[in-house]
Amino acid sequence: MRTTLKRLLVAAVLIPLLALGSAAPALARGEGAGPAAAATDIKDRLAAIPGVTVTEEKPTTTGHRYFLLTYTQPVDHRRPWLGTFQQRFSVLHRGEDRPTVFYTNGYTLGTTPSRTEPTRLLDGNQVSVEYRYFTPSRPQPADWSKAGIQQAAGDAHRLITALKGIYDHEWISTGASKGGMSSVYHRRFYPDDVDGTVAYVAPNDVDDREDSAYSAFFDQVGTSACRAALDAAQRELLVRRATLEPRYAADNAAVGNTFATIGNADRAYEVGVLDVVWAFWQYGIEADCADVPAAGATDDQLYAWLDTHSGVTSNSDQSLAGYTAYYYQAGTELGSPNFDVSHLKGLLHYDTKELYSPRSYVPRSIPMRFDPSAMRDIDRWVRHDAERIIFVYGQNDPWGAERFTLGRGSEDSYVYTAPGANHGAKIAALTPAESAAATAKLLDWAGLGAAEAGRPAALAQSAPFTDLDRAGLLEEHHRL
Repeated sequence: MRTTLKRLLVAAVLIPLLALGSAAPALARGEGAGPAAAATDIKDRLAAIPGVTVTEEKPTTTGHRYFLLTYTQPVDHRRPWLGTFQQRFSVLHRGEDRPTVFYTNGYTLGTTPSRTEPTRLLDGNQVSVEYRYFTPSRPQPADWSKAGIQQAAGDAHRLITALKGIYDHEWISTGASKGGMSSVYHRRFYPDDVDGTVAYVAPNDVDDREDSAYSAFFDQVGTSACRAALDAAQRELLVRRATLEPRYAADNAAVGNTFATIGNADRAYEVGVLDVVWAFWQYGIEADCADVPAAGATDDQLYAWLDTHSGVTSNSDQSLAGYTAYYYQAGTELGSPNFDVSHLKGLLHYDTKELYSPRSYVPRSIPMRFDPSAMRDIDRWVRHDAERIIFVYGQNDPWGAERFTLGRGSEDSYVYTAPGANHGAKIAALTPAESAAATAKLLDWAGLGAAEAGRPAALAQSAPFTDLDRAGLLEEHHRL
């Protein structure tokens, strides 16, 4: 079975490469002759890759160059004759003698120069790719059945193959949240494209019907006093629904927001209230418990707290449109969480499992059918065949309630949990011993000896990298 699958994957790779131009296979074989090899400036070398267009170069700090580009990808890697689309990506160039980090952005591409943690630790190049079907990397017309994980893995494989004609040292893939999931999915179908992976806060919903892990998480996270305060504030938002929901609807109407996708303002408000505790732990820290509205809080205080954590406009058509590709995937392959809300009994207007599901956030014109085998396949591969993967989770991040687990077949792979951390957990937030071990392993995979460990710190003292590292690349997004 495994041999047959590998043969199918080889065929899936070769067909689109041959169909999209004879230069692409030559690059895959390392035959970089022609304009790309003759050019000396990195911008010219990138532009010379078949299918690549450099759309902009943005200024950045000394020692780096930053480019925005597009790459011609087939809509369907199995049937490339069906058409192509332009996929956005960026290159933060450090030097052809450095390793390269491949950042599998699970969403829309950020266009401000910034480095992921592995890029900083390796002082490497960074290639960041926009996930297919997030605009503008969306085929027109959009056949949503081609938005899945295998097609996205094919995107990553083709782009890496093309860029290895320039960046021929070690490659490390990484991503956070859905991007972290995507980095694992890419390894599942193309395990040898990179030399190692660091997957941050990546959920693993193997059985979408079984969500008790999320309820268990909310029963133990933080202190009992904090949990009680959150439950009480969440209830109060529903107790005062008659006052707060009209305000919610009016605020959205004032900026032209509508609710055709989710149904109406009443449904949108209820989803926002269901989201508020999840979002509190996803992006907040335990110290924020002091800011939870207490008994006797004013309407203004409650409403402002809801806006801070759920976003008053986040369930409007206008906001949801930017995440259609995510919710489509959640409802067809990835799965989605549900959890116990019995403390809200008598205050909810809708069935939570129906309302709090991906179908609520995707226009009805887009058909969806869930494939329960997709995540089971990924989970089996991680347990039985995965190599050189570091998983990093945050102790207080609800998305870590269902996470990747290693098995007897997992080789040179590790799962770490950062104490007290949320959805922004990093290697730097691990215990000192675990942080050192993970960093050493990353350096090893990237072909950098222990002597290189001090290089990023030394460079940081001599060059102003703060504009690259201040914001980071962790996506800020809706619910995941």
